[in-house]
Amino acid sequence: MSVLTNQYRGANVIVTGHTGFKGTWLCLWLLQLGAKVSGISIDIPSKPSHFISANLSNKIQDYRLDIRDDKKLKKLIHKIQPDYVFHLAAQALVRFSYETPIETFSINTMGSVHILDALRTLNKDVVAVMITSDKAYDNVEWIWGYRETDRLGGKDPYSASKGMAELAIRSYVESFLNSADSQVTVGIARAGNVIGGGDWALDRIIPDCIRAWSKKESVDIRSPESTRPWQHVLEPLSGYLLLGSLLAQKKINNGEAYNFGPPANQNYSVRALINEMSIIWGNVKWTDTSQTNMNHHEAALLKLNCDKALADLDWTSNLNFEETVRMTIEWYKAFYEGDERLMYDFTLSQINEYSKIAKNRNQFWTT
Repeated sequence: MSVLTNQYRGANVIVTGHTGFKGTWLCLWLLQLGAKVSGISIDIPSKPSHFISANLSNKIQDYRLDIRDDKKLKKLIHKIQPDYVFHLAAQALVRFSYETPIETFSINTMGSVHILDALRTLNKDVVAVMITSDKAYDNVEWIWGYRETDRLGGKDPYSASKGMAELAIRSYVESFLNSADSQVTVGIARAGNVIGGGDWALDRIIPDCIRAWSKKESVDIRSPESTRPWQHVLEPLSGYLLLGSLLAQKKINNGEAYNFGPPANQNYSVRALINEMSIIWGNVKWTDTSQTNMNHHEAALLKLNCDKALADLDWTSNLNFEETVRMTIEWYKAFYEGDERLMYDFTLSQINEYSKIAKNRNQFWTT
């Protein structure tokens, strides 16, 4: 089974988008693995903020920089001299992309280009794990899971920007990073709908629910029958870490893309998600507003096929749907019912819990 070695101990690791939801979790896990972490973000994207509650700015090198500024980005990357780069920085909201299409395309597409262009002039070995999205696929809402070889596309600006980013990444790999003397090794990661504690982004199902329920208010739900491959944030992060480790060891091919998600038959509707959350949170209220929120296209069905990650990386997801929701809501309950300053310890406890579950299910993640 998969073994996450001490590959990251003592390594210089850059995480872009480190102040965001997934970025904060990844930084904390990398610190636990013994890495020296540098974060690059333009700002702190939400309030409350997991980044702030975990006091992460005092535990890593915390840089504020817009990845659209290619000259400053290249200068900083050359200063840090990374062994690994995990590129998560993005405009990550589908509905917001309709309001800010130019910003979405420039951040998600050109931001990825700027990362790779800076790395190709770095005179050392470096692994870049480029995180895009399951929405990079041209989603025709078929009932089976999308494979890495399926067509990329996207009807909304966010999805299209991620598809464009993948085309740009492929171009850089083939044009500059695929020769025998290239020192840059690239992997592409696509993940489904990620949930977990510490996400306060606007216009996302769990943050919207938690904000309302913490005030004993009802929440508006616009598509309760839509299904998604819900997975806890630690699931794809385990895949990203494993992907980076195996790329560094030259055990997999440069430039390959991988899906990270739950089994294709483990999709659940928004309604099922809310019902499961209510078991743990208790006394929840919500209203179906589907008929009043039809302005923009939203996919109702999306599944991923993760056979390639199993075959090449020996990676599989570990948590079932109930465990995924339980860990997510327990994090928020701890935040709202306890001392916000203790969330660093609580987050690490959930990383440890996940690692133990993975070990018991034959996925070995050493910390």
